[in-house]
Amino acid sequence: MGEERSEIVFFDVETSVPTRAGQGFALLEFGAILVCPRTLTELRDYSTLVRPANLSVITPLSERCNGINAAAVSAAPTFADIAHLVYDLLHGRIWAGHNIIRFDCVRIRDAFAEINQPPPEPKGTIDSLVLLTQKFGRRAGDMKMATLATYFGLGRQTHRSLDDVRMNLEVLKYCATVLFLESSLPDIFTANSWVSPNATTRSRSNGKSPSQWGLLNINKDSVLSSPATESKDKNRPIISFALSSPKGNVSNIADPNMDQSDPFNLSTLEAEIKRESIKSDVALEEKPMQESTDLASSSSVSQPCSSSIAVLEPDGICIPSIDASLVPSFRGSQRIELLHEGFLFQLHCTDLKVRFGINSKFFDSAGRPRLSFVVDPSPSLCNVLDACDRVAQKLTVDSGSSSDWRPVVIRKEGFFNYPTVRLQ
Repeated sequence: MGEERSEIVFFDVETSVPTRAGQGFALLEFGAILVCPRTLTELRDYSTLVRPANLSVITPLSERCNGINAAAVSAAPTFADIAHLVYDLLHGRIWAGHNIIRFDCVRIRDAFAEINQPPPEPKGTIDSLVLLTQKFGRRAGDMKMATLATYFGLGRQTHRSLDDVRMNLEVLKYCATVLFLESSLPDIFTANSWVSPNATTRSRSNGKSPSQWGLLNINKDSVLSSPATESKDKNRPIISFALSSPKGNVSNIADPNMDQSDPFNLSTLEAEIKRESIKSDVALEEKPMQESTDLASSSSVSQPCSSSIAVLEPDGICIPSIDASLVPSFRGSQRIELLHEGFLFQLHCTDLKVRFGINSKFFDSAGRPRLSFVVDPSPSLCNVLDACDRVAQKLTVDSGSSSDWRPVVIRKEGFFNYPTVRLQ
């Protein structure tokens, strides 16, 4: 790990996609380029298909993602055959890639563990997903490689290792150039942020809450206009709304003279609850969410890409496969991510019974009563949440935190079979 290995190695792996609980990922392709850190010129490249021990793990779902089928890898070397080459490329160098911390690095270490060999160790790690999310913001949508490539007009992502690695380097160059130019005139660029027409707007599923990111680009026309007007005016400039000032006050740059109602004023809701005489122990049945075509087609399995988020029913979760990791968050802080078989995952639950109400015993920092939601969960959902709770708590303790831990699933004394889930 000396100075002689100063190159940055950008790498990417393509894998099979698990289609059942407990099934792991099989390495199907490895690709890497060595890059000079001073000039960003490519010094060397290497890529190879990899034959898994069992070709049946390459399902049609896996093939749809990267185009790698069983016939393509049938004559390829096994990972044991190329392990020494991969080790030589990676060990003691700076590792770089998109979403490598929670996917590619894990797959590499798993592959070496399967052949009982020590894995390579990096001199340092640069995850462009984490880096660009912090530095470039959400102007390019969900920050996946395909979205970033579309944003900068670099073409479509092929989901093949060497192509994706080179695309990753190009995306970093473009982002760095934009940030460098913006830093020269920060007042002008901050007040009048322009976003490419190809940019994807932020949605619930692809980002943090606004308060975590400080600035959020919102297309004024898309909020105030009808769909017909929106399509006609989609190339207008984006207006930045400052969501938090240094003192923590919320401000709206778009119209400072407009009277702003308090979004946390719950008096109307409280009055409605009293009128309807909703008691705290009345269970309200939530209407099942209508599945999108994308969700239905996936059959509760995520899209087979390293940056995807698996959407799973509680019954489809393998409890031992739940893990937690600390990842960088906004401005140097850290947050806990929960993973299932190496993927971020979301729970999709139908027919949940939800109770809600305002409890005057609990107040926020401004003295306003809190709105509490209580979910009546199924046993399988409780098992999943308990497992998530355990791994998250263990990670918190191991990281040196001494904070009190609030469990997600609360079982009242005398009512062990009737747990409630309190969303903290």
